[in-house]
Amino acid sequence: MEKLPDQLQPALRLVFVGTAASQRSADLGHYYAHPGNRFWRALHEVGITPRRFEPREFPALLRLGIGFTDLCKTGAGMDHQALAFPVDILSFRDKMLRVRPKAIAFTSKKAGSLFYGRPTTAIALGRQPALGGFPDVFVLPSPSGAASGSWTIEPWRELAEAIAAQSSKRS
Repeated sequence: MEKLPDQLQPALRLVFVGTAASQRSADLGHYYAHPGNRFWRALHEVGITPRRFEPREFPALLRLGIGFTDLCKTGAGMDHQALAFPVDILSFRDKMLRVRPKAIAFTSKKAGSLFYGRPTTAIALGRQPALGGFPDVFVLPSPSGAASGSWTIEPWRELAEAIAAQSSKRS
């Protein structure tokens, strides 16, 4: 059973992709629900959202062209707990090719490393090299309070600038 349902629809401008739901997010049914998580604050600070949303409001972001999913849909908790459950990269790729977002943003180097099949030390933050026929990919530092030591807002700013540029091209 999925811990958090996908929040997806065709042609989104951005999909945030976590490794797995935190235990608090799974319990509440809201993405990035822990009070110490910087996700919602960062979204607003870099201008991706017009105001600071609360975790319970995550469904409203579909109207802004923003969706959510996780690589591990059946596990929850810290990565070492959640990743005891299956991670299905092929299904994730198929899902992204089906809904065709303009960009995807992994919300941790761990999620990026699972997607690329490389160690986290081999994953750079920010925009990733293009994958032909696949959405633009970004890897962001984890907004989790548990990852405070590696936090920086700059890759989030890079993402915000890239999706703003995409939007202005369509206008």
